Amino acid sequence: MQYFTHTLSNGLRLVHLPDNSPVSYCGFAINAGTRDELSSQHGIAHFIEHMLFKGTKHRKAWHILNSMETEGGELNAYTTKEETFVYAVFLETAIEKAVDLLADMVGNSIFPQKEMGKESDIILDEIESYNDSPSELIFDEFEQLLFDSYPIGRNILGSPESISTFTQSDLVTFHTAHYHSERMVFFSFGKTDFQKIIRLGEKYLTAIPVSTKPYIRTPPQVYIPKNEVFHKETHQEHYILGNRAYSLSHPNRTAFYLLNNILGGPGMNSLLNLSLRERSGLVYQIESNYTPYTDTGTFTIYYGTDPKNHKKCHALVYKELDKLKDKPLSEKSLVKAKHQLMGQLAIASENKESIALSFGRSLLQMGTFESLNDIMTNLQHVTVFDLQKLAQEIFDDNQLTSLLYHD
Repeated sequence: MQYFTHTLSNGLRLVHLPDNSPVSYCGFAINAGTRDELSSQHGIAHFIEHMLFKGTKHRKAWHILNSMETEGGELNAYTTKEETFVYAVFLETAIEKAVDLLADMVGNSIFPQKEMGKESDIILDEIESYNDSPSELIFDEFEQLLFDSYPIGRNILGSPESISTFTQSDLVTFHTAHYHSERMVFFSFGKTDFQKIIRLGEKYLTAIPVSTKPYIRTPPQVYIPKNEVFHKETHQEHYILGNRAYSLSHPNRTAFYLLNNILGGPGMNSLLNLSLRERSGLVYQIESNYTPYTDTGTFTIYYGTDPKNHKKCHALVYKELDKLKDKPLSEKSLVKAKHQLMGQLAIASENKESIALSFGRSLLQMGTFESLNDIMTNLQHVTVFDLQKLAQEIFDDNQLTSLLYHD
């Protein structure tokens, strides 16, 4: 994909991907997330994401909510361990309105005290809802084990204790410290001419402040594998197994995506699904996941099962891991696996909102964007011995951490 970039006078990067659709996307990818919080700020990045909608120096909350809606568009935001995204979807004719609104929200939010109590209650409900879902909660608690004292291991929502202590001053402090032009990308995806995007950027985005000092994250280093059992009142036993894995920029990233897809990806023909569900009927859900961050990553295998079946499931999971470690795939199986992943990626690329967001994140974190053709080219170079080597490294029994929810 041919994309365009430009850096404004304040250091903010503009990135644009052309598309002929009448629907456009644009927004901010901000390099500030959960891992940038102090322990006393746990959950504040996500709280700020909510409060960006609650008023600016120029707009009331009602005006923010209605601005894109009256155009038939949508305004969205979300927070990750490393980023905050604030973006809009709209008809291309509303591009200037969208840029103006987003710049105001990101650069001029005032975090009104009267709105903080309401939003705190909403987030507390979100936390409780999450706590009621063990199949989701276990991933957060697993990452806390995996990264121990490092901030990247904390959950995104925060805790009831931390959320209830935030003040308007706390939000302003975090926003001032992290919302700077050099830690942002403004991305757009649509048929607007890039020169117009630049003009709109000069008009609305140059007020985003420049940082007075560089910000450097501390990468998580010390890793001690753990095996924990947490007692929960659940009908099923929930189990998660995994390890730290490769970062976004690691040369093994593409090959490990392929290996994970073979093992427990979304296809019904994944090794784990065939073994634990189709052949044995022991689980409803079995999956493996690979999540790369800027300087580390996570690999997980998750399933929920009847308590009487846990030992069987556990043995079958390790059986599949041992196969991948001990014997290379056949060349025929490798070709099929590459073909399957390429097809999945091609189908996923039809989701334009996903393209816009992944495009923004790639430019923010890596300074470039991998097209589908780039990924496919990298996949072609992966060998059966590459996959076996990665399996031996990441699936090493002595390096795996596990967490079991047991009644």
